[in-house]
Amino acid sequence: MLTRLGEVLVRRARLVLVVATIAVAAAAVLGFGAFGRLKGGGQDDPHSESVQAQNIVDTKYGGENNLVFLVSARTGAIDSGPAAAAGARLTRQLADTLGVGDVQSYWPDRTASLKSGRSALVLVRTNGSDNANNELIDKYATNQSDYAIRAGGSAGFSHDVTPQLSKSLAGAELIAVPILLVLLLFVFGSVVSALLPLMVGAIAILGTFAELFVLTSITNVSIYAINLTTGLGMGLGIDYALLMVSRYRERLAAGDDGPTAVVHTVRTAGRTILFSAATVATALAALLVFPQYFLRSFAYAGVGVVAIAALAAVLVLPAVLAVLGHRVNSGRLPWSQVHRAGDAPIWGRLAGYVMRHPGRTALPVVALLVVLAIPLSGLHFGSPDDRVLRSNVASRQVGDTLRSEFGGTGSSDLSVVATGPVGSAAIATYAGTLSKLPHVSRVQSSAGIFVDGRQVATNPDAARRHRADGALLDVTASLDPASTTAQDLVRTIRATPAPTSVLVGGSTALLVDNNHTIADRLMVAIPMIALTTFVLLFLFTGSIIQPLRSLILSALSLSATLGVVVWVFQSGHFRSLLGFAPMPIDTAMTVLLFCVAFGLSMDYEVFLTSRIKELHDAGADTEEAVTQGLARTGRIVTAAATLLAVTFFAFMTGTVSFLQLFGLGAGLAVLIDATLVRVILVPAALRLLGEWAWYAPRGLHRVRTRLALNES
Repeated sequence: MLTRLGEVLVRRARLVLVVATIAVAAAAVLGFGAFGRLKGGGQDDPHSESVQAQNIVDTKYGGENNLVFLVSARTGAIDSGPAAAAGARLTRQLADTLGVGDVQSYWPDRTASLKSGRSALVLVRTNGSDNANNELIDKYATNQSDYAIRAGGSAGFSHDVTPQLSKSLAGAELIAVPILLVLLLFVFGSVVSALLPLMVGAIAILGTFAELFVLTSITNVSIYAINLTTGLGMGLGIDYALLMVSRYRERLAAGDDGPTAVVHTVRTAGRTILFSAATVATALAALLVFPQYFLRSFAYAGVGVVAIAALAAVLVLPAVLAVLGHRVNSGRLPWSQVHRAGDAPIWGRLAGYVMRHPGRTALPVVALLVVLAIPLSGLHFGSPDDRVLRSNVASRQVGDTLRSEFGGTGSSDLSVVATGPVGSAAIATYAGTLSKLPHVSRVQSSAGIFVDGRQVATNPDAARRHRADGALLDVTASLDPASTTAQDLVRTIRATPAPTSVLVGGSTALLVDNNHTIADRLMVAIPMIALTTFVLLFLFTGSIIQPLRSLILSALSLSATLGVVVWVFQSGHFRSLLGFAPMPIDTAMTVLLFCVAFGLSMDYEVFLTSRIKELHDAGADTEEAVTQGLARTGRIVTAAATLLAVTFFAFMTGTVSFLQLFGLGAGLAVLIDATLVRVILVPAALRLLGEWAWYAPRGLHRVRTRLALNES
């Protein structure tokens, strides 16, 4: 089939390029409309108890404080002078603003809990959209010579994180693209060849933007899908084009004419790309099992960008090569040399050494990967808050002040929603019981404010908190919302007898529920990834041993990668260099990193195994097939991995820590897999397995042959 496809592409090359140009132009016009339709958030399970509690609080009780204004005096006291006047004025203006449901302020009643040193708080409950909240912040946040008003809380974080992400992505692209171009020139040695991978990457990105635009009219799509689209699109575009162009130039150097070289390239490298794309897409498609649209959006973007990159490499790129012919080497650089073959002798010699000494070379690498994986045993999961931003960002500064001087003031509150009728006496008893739980500093209810089991004050907000069909209580804890102790408190509250059915919400409850949902769905996603990968690799190689070997080595390299991520971002190593605050690892980002890294490891698995399989089918024994296969693909795999790692490592220059985490993890996973695993562990494993590496039961072998999946 691929042979016939190659012949058609040669005959109809110009028609294919005209159609592709029109399609890409339409995708560009359509795709840029997606940016205004993508959404923030989406990290929470919409069916969880905590989200149900939050929905009830929002619809029946007017919501909770989501915007915090921190008024700070630069000179003098907060109780007098310009700062006090500004705070009082801000309180009045907010109270008169449409879309503001409630304002709790230090002014005018001088509530002691809302003041610390030369700073005081104005807590706001807004009923508007993110855009409305952003307008409030832009209107009232200010820096003056005598005072400053900064915005924080969840609304302040949302206001700051999106532009920080946009700035980080733009900066990463400004760094990565020139480096990629220089590296491509070095790898290919000619200007024309170096531009072809960028063309495939651009098609993949623009096509995926168009796909996301269509999906936004059907379902919610996270704005963070853009990150994966740009990074993975350019990376896979380069990977696939590098394989195609290298094989095409190899055939030209071997004496084939242009059309023959194109057909051979589509039949061999095209098959490799299609299987590679299938394995990567399978890993990313597993994200669809999660209910959070934040994760599902990465599946939409990831599967789309992989498919479009593969189609561009197998359909559009061969047509370009058919038109260019030998001109693919045009613009040859002075230092480049014409290689009569695609071999890289150094990789062949290295493979030969590994094959002669498999234990001596593999054991140190395995030991290193195991050591790198050790920090994974201390992994703690969390959810992103203002601490993912740099310390000079307003919402981060407000969050740090709240945590250090105000005991969190709402950041650690848990919302307990009674969903049935309940009397005032029962509410008082229940609130008193909750206030006696460890680490609970106070409980606010319609029956009053309770501390250590006793009512210490009436609640001015009592009327809002009690309804005929339920009640709302706020439990404030002196804990980090992401801590294990805070999560245990959520479970304790849920287990505490209540006068009616209750739902527990709040940031810590969301974390508990999300972790539970993700862990539950991982029990589906991981077997699904393993099974589909096993089937695809069996169909590709004709062996049941090769898929098992690949899965084991990928698990080892992924564990090492995640161990390094935990050591850096949770333990805080290199925090001064990268500018992040150590905190528990974002659960959703860990799942994304796992799927992306696993998919890319299978990408290079297919690249390398395709040549080894090709040589073995031609009559070479396992040792010769591995040695020659690595000699012919080692340079391609390492070059592709280096280029892709540059794309991901560029994210580390950003100012949002979970973007830095993803950049480090994905880039490191690519390099570990393309060097330590592909260059050392794979040859060593194949040497130890010998001809058993190609074993398959006769029945399965006949099925594969009947499906005509052999490269010949």
